[in-house]
Amino acid sequence: MTSPRDRAGGGDLPSGIGRPATRALEQAGITTLAAVSRHSAKELLALHGLGPKAIRVLTESLGERGLGFRVEDFQGTTP
Repeated sequence: MTSPRDRAGGGDLPSGIGRPATRALEQAGITTLAAVSRHSAKELLALHGLGPKAIRVLTESLGERGLGFRVEDFQGTTP
């Protein structure tokens, strides 16, 4: 699900998340799925340009690699 451009640049973000979401992640320094997995979905949704569709695509892509979003406890901190 990555585009040739992503592979050439070393990142493996899925192209299906869309250009605005890709830009938002790259501006935050997140260029790989491994880097995505170090953040919660809630944190990523706070980025301008990244919405529910991108989260669904990222969830699927992370799952294909045995990864997932960081989990937050009820106070919003990591366990």
